[in-house]
Amino acid sequence: MAKVELKKPIVEEISANIKDAQSVVVVDYRGLTVEQDTQLRRNLREANVTYKVYKNTFLNFAFKGTEFEGLTPYLEGPSAIAISTEDATAPARVLAKFAKTADKLEIKGGVVEGTVYDAKGMAVIANIPSREELLSKMLGSLKSPITNFARVMNQLAEKGGAAGAAPASAEAPAEEAQAAPEAETPAEEAPAAAEAAAPAEETPAEAPAAE
Repeated sequence: MAKVELKKPIVEEISANIKDAQSVVVVDYRGLTVEQDTQLRRNLREANVTYKVYKNTFLNFAFKGTEFEGLTPYLEGPSAIAISTEDATAPARVLAKFAKTADKLEIKGGVVEGTVYDAKGMAVIANIPSREELLSKMLGSLKSPITNFARVMNQLAEKGGAAGAAPASAEAPAEEAQAAPEAETPAEEAPAAAEAAAPAEETPAEAPAAE
């Protein structure tokens, strides 16, 4: 069987894996122990990242004519690729975190959302939070003002209730004030009664005039 025919299934497999990829990261895995390699694969799998070791020749064939062709200069020495179709920053983030405990793992370069980055660029990408983390932080920042607004409105409603009770208690003195004139009525009638009695007292003075 010709070598080309042997390469074809592997190249097709790589092409299928990177077809809808948001990011592809090339790493040098030399020096990792079997235990470290097993743990790395587990961490990547939990992040829904595909991790495969391929010969550079196969990778070159699969990358040719695609947005990942810019990774060709990084295909030197043993290479493995980490692929994500869901979270563009996941491969770099998981690999960089793992490399802190396994210094033999080296990120060579990668393509993230169509842009080629070298090792330094991938280190920056690795510090970007996941989409879920960003959404969580955004929702948290939105929730805080809403909570504060609701608290203020509740305080205003409570103050409004207290203010509404004040006029009700103030009406009582007003009603008493209206009732006050009625109590003064006897005082007004007193002069009238006095005037009615006055002529009766003057009658004796008119008697001498009749003489």
